[in-house]
Amino acid sequence: MTFKVLTAEIYHETNTFSRHPTDEQAFRDRYFLTGAEAITQRRDANTELAGFLDVGRAHGWEVEHVLSSAAGPSGRVTRAAFDWLCEPLIAAAKPGNFDGILLGLHGAMVPDFCEDGEGELLRRLRAVVGQAVPIAITLDPHANVSRQMCELADIIVAFKTYPHVDMREIGRQAGEILQRTMAGEIKPRTISARRPMLEEVNGGRTDIGPMLERLASARAYEAQADVFAVSINGGFASADIAEVGPTVLVTGQGDFDAHQAFAETIADDIWDRRHEVLNEYVSVETAAAVAVAYKSDDGPLVIADYADNPGGGGYGDSTNLLKAMLDAGVTDACFGPMVDGEAAAALHGSAVGERVEIALGGKTDARFGGGPLELNVEIVALSDGHFVGDGPMIGGLPGNFGPSAVLRVHGIEILVVTIAQQMLDLQQFRAFGIDPAAKRVVALKSMQHFRAAFAQIAGKIIVCDSGALCTPRYERMPYRNVPRPIFPLDRE
Repeated sequence: MTFKVLTAEIYHETNTFSRHPTDEQAFRDRYFLTGAEAITQRRDANTELAGFLDVGRAHGWEVEHVLSSAAGPSGRVTRAAFDWLCEPLIAAAKPGNFDGILLGLHGAMVPDFCEDGEGELLRRLRAVVGQAVPIAITLDPHANVSRQMCELADIIVAFKTYPHVDMREIGRQAGEILQRTMAGEIKPRTISARRPMLEEVNGGRTDIGPMLERLASARAYEAQADVFAVSINGGFASADIAEVGPTVLVTGQGDFDAHQAFAETIADDIWDRRHEVLNEYVSVETAAAVAVAYKSDDGPLVIADYADNPGGGGYGDSTNLLKAMLDAGVTDACFGPMVDGEAAAALHGSAVGERVEIALGGKTDARFGGGPLELNVEIVALSDGHFVGDGPMIGGLPGNFGPSAVLRVHGIEILVVTIAQQMLDLQQFRAFGIDPAAKRVVALKSMQHFRAAFAQIAGKIIVCDSGALCTPRYERMPYRNVPRPIFPLDRE
């Protein structure tokens, strides 16, 4: 029997504290691809869609792919943008047309009219297709998984790696479970366990730490005949919503009392080990002092500013780390990205080699990461901002920083961009003439994902807190909607 399967990818991680609403243009800036165009660009890369298509070819599915789209993490998604994304999918999902639905979602989307974007999308789908059509979804492990998502999706499978390098693999896993469901071999549903925390204390980090033990337990439990997927989600703390925080999911059938008990043991471990923090977040002054003294015999010093991570909704224009590096006299260094579209536009009015005076960064909200720096800079390069990744996460996929420039200030080359993206691939420097491996110091804005590519060249890695919007000091943020008490706002 040939199964007809409807597919789509829609991603947004919403930082509800951000001043930047996420509109249609924000999705177009990152990528908005329909049908065959999406398949052509994403079928051979590390994407969920590639995994979906792998399974479809193996089982002879008739696949209708509607769209693939993502916006950079930012503020709440506008109703107009949310409807614009959902409507083509809902229109395609006519009753009787499909045997199954397979979606790549993030799991932390918050529209401006509700707290649960993925749950609302699934609600709209169920209103069209009814309860009989199986729906499988994949999630980023920084999902804030709602009860509604578990009720409306039969199958939920989250990535198992952070940095995320297993998207295609997870797409295949979800697809194979959907295949068995459509064939009538299994009848899965998904249950969850959660604890009163903003996030797993290390954000679900999987290169070291307790998550490795939890994932080993999950894989062992998945070996049972009636267990199809165990997902451990670290949660996304920058969402001020009721259903925030880490979750453990079991997609299975049979003895759900046993499945629930297993999920609760993992959730207990997340709670019991909530004080085991792996990272030491140094001040920007300490980071700069380390950089001044660093010897690069084994590779560059990589300084990651976790707090200004555009991948978590940070504005990307914090100046505190750059100022500390300049004040300390750091040389033979690169820094990026500095998200400042106003500065990038002004620089494109000058020529490579010119020296100009410019106010750089700090224009969104100086309370989070510092105000603009008045600098005399040399323009080293100008670019349209396009690059193609070649690392473990986005190898082969195009990206776009928008109008961009490379500046030199004393001994630091600064990548100035228009569209916010975190650093997770060496080509995000190299495409603009900066070789990070040849620098003594590499300062970048990213939270954990940078390790996938930059750990390969680093002699040493330190992480800092610049005080920007993604600061790990959550007590600085104006939470109003999360349930209380909750860790770490209410320590126990």
